[in-house]
Amino acid sequence: MIKPFLLLFLTFTCNVVLADTNSRYKLTDLRKEYLEASKNEKAGGRFYDKMSAYHQKDPIILAYKAASEAVMAKYVWNPYTKLKHLKAAASFFEDAVKLDKYAPEVRFLRFTVEFYVPRYLNLSEHLEEDKKVVILGLKQHPESGMTTELARAIREFMLSKDHCTQREKKQLEEIRI
Repeated sequence: MIKPFLLLFLTFTCNVVLADTNSRYKLTDLRKEYLEASKNEKAGGRFYDKMSAYHQKDPIILAYKAASEAVMAKYVWNPYTKLKHLKAAASFFEDAVKLDKYAPEVRFLRFTVEFYVPRYLNLSEHLEEDKKVVILGLKQHPESGMTTELARAIREFMLSKDHCTQREKKQLEEIRI
C-alpha cells in the first residue's frame, strides 16, 4: 500500500515541479523580460535572479540565462565582476549551442551580446558564425521555429546599425516574413 502511494506522490511532485518550471520560463515572457532588463537596472536584477534559478537544459531558455548574465555585466561597476558575468554568459551560451547548434534564437542572443562586448576581451569570436545561422533561420521561417513576431524583430535588429554587411542586409530585406 505504501509503495503505490509513494509512486503516486513522486509522480505528482514531478509533474508539479515541471509545470512550475514551464510556466515560470515561458519564452514570450522571457523575451519581454530580457528586453526590459536590457533597459532598466532593477528589471535586470529581477531577470538575473529569475534566470539564476533555472537549471534545466532547454537551449533557448539556457540562452536567456546567458543573456541575463550579460545584462548584469552591464549594470555592475566592478571590472572583475563585469568580466565574471561575461565569462558566465559565454559558458551558458556555449552549453545552449551544444544542445541545439541551429537554433536561430540562441544564436541571435549570443550575437547581440558578443556584438556589444569590447573586442579586446576576446569574447566575440562567434559573430560571423552566429550571423549565418540567424540569417538562415530567417530565410527558413516559419520552419525554423521562430514566431513571425520574433523573426521580424530579429530582422529589424540585424538591419539596424552595422550588424551586417550591405550584402547581408540586401539578403535580409528580400526575406518575406
